[in-house]
Amino acid sequence: MLPEQHRLHRSADFRATTRGGRRVGRRDVVVHVATRRSDVRRDPGGPRVARVGLVVSKAVGPAVTRHRVARRLRHVCASMVADLDPNTDVVVRALVGSATASSSDLDRQLRSALRRLGAFDESPAVPSAFDESSAVPSAFDESPAVPTSGGGPSDR
Repeated sequence: MLPEQHRLHRSADFRATTRGGRRVGRRDVVVHVATRRSDVRRDPGGPRVARVGLVVSKAVGPAVTRHRVARRLRHVCASMVADLDPNTDVVVRALVGSATASSSDLDRQLRSALRRLGAFDESPAVPSAFDESSAVPSAFDESPAVPTSGGGPSDR
């Protein structure tokens, strides 16, 4: 399930994202991405998070089909929302083919479109073990962290 704080609700936000952002089309979805200005916040005390909205029109199929497509897209978006840049709004518009597409196809198409639009947050959350700028020695360092000589305090 997509957490409440990561959802687009207001029609003005949908409009701003679809009209003012960039878009990429894939076989079964069209993805719109807009970057929010960092100095504007609806909730000044709230955290900055990426927000996602879904548009599944009647062209996709009857209500049962539309709801199934929306549930699958929400699940896919929930799995990747933590990796998105916190100042982005994303609108995913389902096309007719999304009704018969598998969840893995929708996931692949959505990730491909978001990568193309540069919506993923590129800053690494955890430094890798091979990162030379890391202050913490990794298990792969050849030099020992503590001197191995058996001497006393004068050797340090």
